[in-house]
Amino acid sequence: MTTTAQAAGHSVSPNLLRRLATAVGLLAGLRAHDLRAAGTFMASMYPSGSRVSRWWRFLGWALGQIFGTIPEALPTVTFDGAVQRTSIWLAEVNPFAGHPWRAQPDAALPEQVEVAVVGAGFTGAACAYHWAKLGKGGMVVLEMNDPASGASGHCEGLVVMGRYFALILRTVRAHLDHARPDLSPAQRDRLASQFATAYVHSAYKNAAMIEQTIASEGYDCGYVRTGWIQAQDADDQAALAESVRLGQAAGFEDWTSIQPDEALRLGGIRLDYPAGFSKGAAHFQPARWVWCLLGTALQQPTVSLFTHTRVLCVEDAGESYQVHTSRGTLHARYVINGTESFTGRLHPQYRGLIAPVQTQGAFAQGGPLVMQPDIGLSCKRGWFGRVPHAGGVILGSDATRLPDEQAGSNRPSRFITKFMIGEIRRYFGPSSMQVTHEWSSTSGFTADEYPVVGLLDGKRQYVIGGMCGSGTGVSFNAARHVVQQILGLDGPDDYPAQYFAPSRLLDPQQHPWPVLG
Repeated sequence: MTTTAQAAGHSVSPNLLRRLATAVGLLAGLRAHDLRAAGTFMASMYPSGSRVSRWWRFLGWALGQIFGTIPEALPTVTFDGAVQRTSIWLAEVNPFAGHPWRAQPDAALPEQVEVAVVGAGFTGAACAYHWAKLGKGGMVVLEMNDPASGASGHCEGLVVMGRYFALILRTVRAHLDHARPDLSPAQRDRLASQFATAYVHSAYKNAAMIEQTIASEGYDCGYVRTGWIQAQDADDQAALAESVRLGQAAGFEDWTSIQPDEALRLGGIRLDYPAGFSKGAAHFQPARWVWCLLGTALQQPTVSLFTHTRVLCVEDAGESYQVHTSRGTLHARYVINGTESFTGRLHPQYRGLIAPVQTQGAFAQGGPLVMQPDIGLSCKRGWFGRVPHAGGVILGSDATRLPDEQAGSNRPSRFITKFMIGEIRRYFGPSSMQVTHEWSSTSGFTADEYPVVGLLDGKRQYVIGGMCGSGTGVSFNAARHVVQQILGLDGPDDYPAQYFAPSRLLDPQQHPWPVLG
């Protein structure tokens, strides 16, 4: 039997039918966040021009993805029937899950402590570690789920040297137009450069501290320092060269560029143009890092951890804070908020100080064999890497602002996952993959994409946050800084209030801005 098309001397290409079927599936699967994320992608890809022209250009790109790039990549990719909604880093047994309730069902919160830490991710675990080494009073770490269950356990797994100098310079400079209208453009340029210098200095030290701690404590968290390759297209080359020049002129040698043959040798990634390269970046298992820090801290009687204990509010009671939780109230002399994207939910008066931004990731068994393990790899709109102990690759993208109420949401976009599969094919060639894990989480972003480390209320309540997905570039050293501040210990001031205090965002007119150099 022949079809009408065949009878007419025509046949429909199976490849075309497959492309059409894939495109229909992609369009039918679009959800509200996909449309919200489209605005994020458009803004990063086409920052200039009228809104209509930008959407028109973005639409052309999106149709190319839907009918071309993604269908070409998917024939060798499968998805588990029940893809797990958690990260590959949390596939291991969490040694502190349900702590202390599993072993001590009748445990109770203390009535009074010296310090209460809210959150048991990178920041909270680092505070506990430093307190165990330096503190004398009691510290309680309160976590609403399990340690590392938030953004810390759902990230890329990079120990970054920080958002490189030129990037910080650019984001801070844009914000200063609104925060410091009293300055001339040239003065804002100088002030932004000073901010970038302060950040990168602290980030360099942070990375060195992490490496030294892992070595001295003997932590088994898969730490390997091999760098981070960031692919750049033809139209990015001038900006790449300028970013390297600016960093080197300021005395920072980490951020540089490498040729395509070097990128192929180091990461297995095929490029046509030079790439950005962070020489000091490292790779590790982020959840294990959190668990290792807590394991050391909890060996000391001065530190305790309570999971599945949601902090409902923190009330100033004069000489102490009343920390109201789902398991009762405790009094603390000091409070450290390691809450990142949840800060606005816990402290409504500070909504917008640290805003939740959704990122997402996925893990697939298999993947391109040429992709080298344990090195940071990224392109303009996403990242990927090989995870040797799990036998596959990790991939992710997105950076879309969410309402404060949606902090911590885990609603990944299947469209974005498939888009990143297409990017892997672009840079590494076709390969077989089976997607087993897919997740989203929220990082904390400030308006100038510069962290806040310091007093939240001008008294004894601290915040460490706004790390813009670069928590491993800030949290460990910042926790050391805050612990030393609480204890009144002398030490390096890597987070001076002129730069890092939340007042620069909350009340720019009263903020003690640094003197222009």
